[in-house]
Amino acid sequence: MQVLKFGGSSVANAENINKVVAIVQEASKKDNTVLVVSALGGVTDLLLSAARLASLGDESYHDQLAVIEKRHLTAVTELIPVARQASVLSAVKKQCNEIDDICNGIFLLRELSAASKDRVVSFGELMSSKIISAKLGADGIENAWKDSRELIKTDLNYGNAKVDFEKSNRLIAGFFTGVSEKVTVLPGFIASAPNGTTTTLGRGGSDYTAAIVAAALDAKILEIWTDVSGIMTADPGNVTNAKIISNISYQEAMELSHFGAKVIYPPTIQPVLKRNIPVKVKNTFAPADEGTLIDNTATHNGSIVRGITSISNIALLGLEGSGMVGIPGFSKRLFEALAGARINVIMITQGSSEHSICVAIEVSNADRAKESIDRAFEPEIAAGQVEPLIVESSLAIVAVVGDNMKNHPGISGKMFGALGRNGVNVRAIAQGSSERNISAVIYKEDVKKAINVLHEEFFETTYKQVNLFVAGVGNVGSRLLAQLHKQKSYLLNHLRLQVRVVGLANSRKMAYNENGINLDEWKSELDKGEPMNIDKFIENIRSKNLRNSLFADVTANEELAKHYDKLLSKSISVVACNKVAASSSFEYYKTLKDLAREYNVPFLFETNVGAGLPVIGTLNDLLRSGDKVNRIQAVLSGTLNFVFNNYNGEKSFARVVRQAQDEGYTEPDPRLDLSGKDVMRKIMILAREAGEHIEMDDIKNESFMPESCMVGSVENFYAEMEKHEDHFKKIYQKAAGNGNKLKFVASYENGRASVGLKEIDPQHDFYHLYGKDNVVLFYTDRYVDQPLVVKGAGAGAEVTASGVFADIIRASRREA
Repeated sequence: MQVLKFGGSSVANAENINKVVAIVQEASKKDNTVLVVSALGGVTDLLLSAARLASLGDESYHDQLAVIEKRHLTAVTELIPVARQASVLSAVKKQCNEIDDICNGIFLLRELSAASKDRVVSFGELMSSKIISAKLGADGIENAWKDSRELIKTDLNYGNAKVDFEKSNRLIAGFFTGVSEKVTVLPGFIASAPNGTTTTLGRGGSDYTAAIVAAALDAKILEIWTDVSGIMTADPGNVTNAKIISNISYQEAMELSHFGAKVIYPPTIQPVLKRNIPVKVKNTFAPADEGTLIDNTATHNGSIVRGITSISNIALLGLEGSGMVGIPGFSKRLFEALAGARINVIMITQGSSEHSICVAIEVSNADRAKESIDRAFEPEIAAGQVEPLIVESSLAIVAVVGDNMKNHPGISGKMFGALGRNGVNVRAIAQGSSERNISAVIYKEDVKKAINVLHEEFFETTYKQVNLFVAGVGNVGSRLLAQLHKQKSYLLNHLRLQVRVVGLANSRKMAYNENGINLDEWKSELDKGEPMNIDKFIENIRSKNLRNSLFADVTANEELAKHYDKLLSKSISVVACNKVAASSSFEYYKTLKDLAREYNVPFLFETNVGAGLPVIGTLNDLLRSGDKVNRIQAVLSGTLNFVFNNYNGEKSFARVVRQAQDEGYTEPDPRLDLSGKDVMRKIMILAREAGEHIEMDDIKNESFMPESCMVGSVENFYAEMEKHEDHFKKIYQKAAGNGNKLKFVASYENGRASVGLKEIDPQHDFYHLYGKDNVVLFYTDRYVDQPLVVKGAGAGAEVTASGVFADIIRASRREA
């Protein structure tokens, strides 16, 4: 004997029922078959809706019933030959009339009891099973139909009745002794109470019906046919890379189903477990797929964790107070209060101090739970020994499940480390003594991210997915996108990173695509975006709550830099090409560094100094290894170095500066470079990274620019420089006459910093510095006479973009 159960999606319409019939026909050739079916997909909800509308005095319940009747009559006419339709149509019509009569009674009484509700919803399975039995007969498959209410007996707990297994087993075994047909069709979900009234086994109870029958008949196998190809490592609605689990133990299946895995109804496992009957979960729409086998000999699937699941809409109840410590009986009274209110406890956790105990329940029961528990502890609350019950809602539970977790150290650490790195706050934790399940209560808004993070941590060994938001698509930003696009395969194959650009913004537009923006067409996708709003852009990054989120600021926007704290506090990595944040007030700089440390999230800004050169990284390596920086000398402006390397008085100073701007070496406003302010920012950032508390006002700037050049528009800036050409020529000629070169030098020593134009003699390290190169000399306790030198191209969109790229990779791999 074998038992096959088909769910609502499998019997939703005539097309799907034909698939079911084909599967049953093949199965019945191998062995006698019991076929258990659910109502047509969606019909149970329609029946409940009609009953509720009737109880509210809303006559539109007739519309719902008309939809139900039409669906069943249509199924009959599409499935059954015309010559055999009459009796089936008559039976369906008769049952639809009976539903109408019951709903009319509910309408008149304005009352919907639990017993009436069970009676109404039972018609879904009764009608679907009758239609499928008739279809089998029409196709020449001899079968018997039996009302499950005559076989499965329960108590009077309508809606979720408890099965009387002794009586039910006897009735099932007795009935099947006299069955001669190869196939027997049973309606799932329904049973009957001792008084003969209809009861139901809970939503999803058709699985349970099949398991009860399989156990009573000691069947060879129970097959659960659904719309997915087995139990998966996570809900595919939340995790696109969820994988089919080929083999799983009974205990693992129970844990996964209890904690929200919807493929199988939680009580289903218990009856077949006792009889050691294997369960196969198969796909009606892909019957050739292997599916999932549930038995007591589950094999390893390459991972210690078997699956990840979740339950939403959870409330956490917290009972605490000094009067609980060392006093026996508090937990007993708490659970008695919940049991008395018929409230199921999903998870329990208690600290060893005995000062508090937490339980998780469905949020719909929270008000009743508070009322019942506060009443139970009224004397202690009045005496101040116990606090009134604390109720937290908008929560969910995520759980990792696996038999192989037992005796494997580090699973909990791996789980909570992954959640922590992604800013998922854990409110409560529980782990059973079997070590088969580790559960955590988290905020409901974090469920999707948490499940994806955990799935990536335990199952996706092939690559890590990074969700990147980029602000700024000008010279540097556009080259960054080009580099990301070009290196896509390399990152995936060599670094196991899938970097997806999921958000883009410039000064006019912002666009998002959680599946990744096509970098071949990013310009058109951005053009189709909504108007740019910085507050909204930042809030969208936060609210999307994607795992491994990273924000890259490739702008010079001051307002945008003020929002970094909102991202870091949400555990979103920040990579800043924008120098504003790191060179703002020391207080804000320190706040950002502290937030990065507190939330264990990278805040990287390597390109703030030296474009793509590893200046800040080298400085941090020195400090981490215990060295102390005593002095820094540097040429930090690729723009000014380019200008003074190319200016010799033959071409005007203004024309050389414009050339630098045209070739992409300057800031968007070249006055930042020429005034020395940009260099001041850079030496201040280095001094701060070296541990110095320093502000811009503390830095001495020996400017060589006439004041009139620095006021008005950029065009006025160029015009004024032309007027002061003699000034620039004199500076050049003086240096050249001394055999020296002009370099704009930044210095830091003993807590003081300065910037200014210097004459550099041929023996100095800065003399042979060409083009747009930067150079930084670190004098430390270890590098005393001969400094550690970092030298190379310090300006240009391509090298700056590569520096931002490197920071993105560093942040993605958590090397910061």
